[in-house]
Amino acid sequence: MSSAAGAGRDGAVPPEDGRRAAPGGAALRRSGALLGLVAAALVASGALLAVGLRGPAAPTTLGQRVQAVASGLRCPVCEDLSVADSPSALAGQMRASIAADLRRGMGPAEVRRQFVQAYGPWILLTPPRRGLALVAWLAPLGLFLAGLLLAAAAVRRWLRGSTPRPASAGTSPAPLPAADRALLERALAAAEDE
Repeated sequence: MSSAAGAGRDGAVPPEDGRRAAPGGAALRRSGALLGLVAAALVASGALLAVGLRGPAAPTTLGQRVQAVASGLRCPVCEDLSVADSPSALAGQMRASIAADLRRGMGPAEVRRQFVQAYGPWILLTPPRRGLALVAWLAPLGLFLAGLLLAAAAVRRWLRGSTPRPASAGTSPAPLPAADRALLERALAAAEDE
């Protein structure tokens, strides 16, 4: 039995055991799979957000505190490395200055402020979360939301296009252009001759 001969009114081929498939079953399975995928993505996003908001553990020793402050400052000599990672002599002097300031009881924010006063905001590896630099913090969020909207629109269009739309009563298909009509008639005549 050919698949075209066993096809139902809607073009679907019934299973070999004679059972009829439920109408819209494929769309329901697809919707269920999509719902599961969205739920998994939301759980993963929530877990990542929780870890991101918690942040790293607070430094306890003087060396860890120096490392934390120095990793947020740009080395003036290397420019592509932090003060913590730079092997330059100036970065070593800056690390020693950070350690001395922290030993005297200054907080990390005060030490950073001191370096910004000496070198300008350029010295900070992390842009401040205000003014024009706020764009650097908000752009990834905006791009993520735009991607979510595009994905939702694509999935919605995909699901809408997967269910057959019944023809309205009293409507006929759009007429074929003359060239297409002639091609169809030649193909039908050739099929009848065989």
